[in-house]
Amino acid sequence: MNNEIHTAENNEAVDLLDMAGQLWRGKNTIIICIVLAFLLAVAYLFLAKEKWTSNAIVNMPDSGQIANYTNSMNVLYMQNPGSAPSVVDVQNRFFNRFNALISALSEELDNQDEPEKLTIEPTVKGQPAPLKISYTAKSAAEARKTLATYLEKINQRVISELDEDLNQSINSNIVSLKDSLNAQEKVASEKRDQRLAMLNQALIVAKASKIKSPAVQQAEFQSEDTLFLLGSDALQYTIDNEKSRPLPLSDYYYQTRQTLMAISALKSKPESLYSFRYVMKPSLPIHRDSPKRALTVVLSILLGGLIGAGIVLTRNSLRTYRARS
Repeated sequence: MNNEIHTAENNEAVDLLDMAGQLWRGKNTIIICIVLAFLLAVAYLFLAKEKWTSNAIVNMPDSGQIANYTNSMNVLYMQNPGSAPSVVDVQNRFFNRFNALISALSEELDNQDEPEKLTIEPTVKGQPAPLKISYTAKSAAEARKTLATYLEKINQRVISELDEDLNQSINSNIVSLKDSLNAQEKVASEKRDQRLAMLNQALIVAKASKIKSPAVQQAEFQSEDTLFLLGSDALQYTIDNEKSRPLPLSDYYYQTRQTLMAISALKSKPESLYSFRYVMKPSLPIHRDSPKRALTVVLSILLGGLIGAGIVLTRNSLRTYRARS
């Protein structure tokens, strides 16, 4: 048994030595294959398009970057401050709109005749912010410049859309408040007309009853039916005074006017708004994504050597087979 194992080991050693000898004798073929593979790799590296990726990390805007919008919303909700969006709500509104638009741009670029690679992914799994945004181009400078351009483009679009929404809300509130003021003024006018009609009727009764001076001591407790007891002189004076004095408007009317004045004075400042905050600005890549020169060269040499060795061994095997047959 030991002799058989020893014989098998000797045979394997002989086979390996024989294979090494065949490879050495066919070294020229192997070298040629390596050179050809190397030249093909060099040609590939020369012709292949380079790919460079610039990365940026963005987060929700700071409170100061949306301060004008937040203040405007607080003014719009003056009459109902409990419903006004918080700073966090506004931050989410801006950043969610930015996220949706940058994602749409990524799909649009990918579906072009010449696709562009713009990727968006969360930096922390399961959290909507911050986001890592990457763009791949033919050069490092182009990748960084294009990514910065796209981010600014989306930022301006978000600001434009939300500013338009804000202006629409301002205009809508102004119209609503003016309608409310007109309605309150109309109600107050109707109340004064009703009171004048009541006083005029009492004056007619007082004159008919020939009551010129007050016939009662406490006029404030008189009902509509007994107003004539105030006398025609007092009633005439009251009517004249009622006609000349301002409309009897409630405190709510003046609160509404104050709100209208505040909203009318609102001025949107889109130039001071930002839909995101940079955690890391678009980077200038120092390593290309592809082609990998060193790796390509090493793989080409290995592949060329393997192909050359395969050719040498296959050729020798065929010769041995033909010689035996």
